[in-house]
Amino acid sequence: MIRRLLAKLRPAPVEVAQPETRVSPRDIGLYDALLDGWFLGDSGELLKGFAITADDTLLDVGCGEGVATLFAVRQGASVIFTDSEHDKVRDLAQQVQAQSDKANLGLVSSSLPLPLADGCASKVVCMEVLEHIDHPEPFMAELVRMGRPGALYLLSVPSPVGEHLQKGIAPASYFQSPNHVQIFSPERFAALVEDAGLVIEHRQATGFFWVMGMIFFWASERAAGRDLGGAVRDRIQAPYPPLMESWAKTWQDLLAQPDGLAIKQMLDQFMPKSQVIIARKPHVEEGA
Repeated sequence: MIRRLLAKLRPAPVEVAQPETRVSPRDIGLYDALLDGWFLGDSGELLKGFAITADDTLLDVGCGEGVATLFAVRQGASVIFTDSEHDKVRDLAQQVQAQSDKANLGLVSSSLPLPLADGCASKVVCMEVLEHIDHPEPFMAELVRMGRPGALYLLSVPSPVGEHLQKGIAPASYFQSPNHVQIFSPERFAALVEDAGLVIEHRQATGFFWVMGMIFFWASERAAGRDLGGAVRDRIQAPYPPLMESWAKTWQDLLAQPDGLAIKQMLDQFMPKSQVIIARKPHVEEGA
């Protein structure tokens, strides 16, 4: 009798789950960006509406890892790329040299001013840079100076909702120089671009995935007891904490649902990581 009761009370054998394939936040973030119209290689558009051709000279200010520069190189364009960090410019220059036989230029510079001629570029990219600048108005004027009449500009800054949300968990240094010292409302961002003399042609909100990803990153850093008062990783890179990988898997699963894309677009509008503007520098007769 006792044996029969014990047998009933014992839990059924548990099947050991096989470990799931790890999901990279970087890969899911790239897929998320593709859904937003980024990196359209077939049409040569870095973002829908911002095409790059072999006739272009692209200026990438604050190039970082060089995503925009390398995309332009693959389209056959000449490139000028700048960053304040020597290592980033050096590493990107090596990649550009290996992929391009055109005249290209890499500069280590804080960008005020850049040692470049007026009208040197037909396409200008400045993504996730303006929030680091103490005085963004003269910085924008410098960007406009280097574009030819008719040049297209691709500009982005963090969205204020995501920035304010992170203030509750990110280290204080994340919102101090040389990190994020500006928070741009959509109205302020548009005014900065238009007051510099550019005409806005397209606006876009994107990147809910990365707002949540960064929150999970900061939470993981705190849980691990790491000192968040020191240097801040503005560009989160591998190895990613398990919490971020779990979030990437959840986002991947959501996007696979029948209404996944519609839900993503709604969340991107509600809490975007970035706000993006495509603008054009008028020809002289337009500004007359």
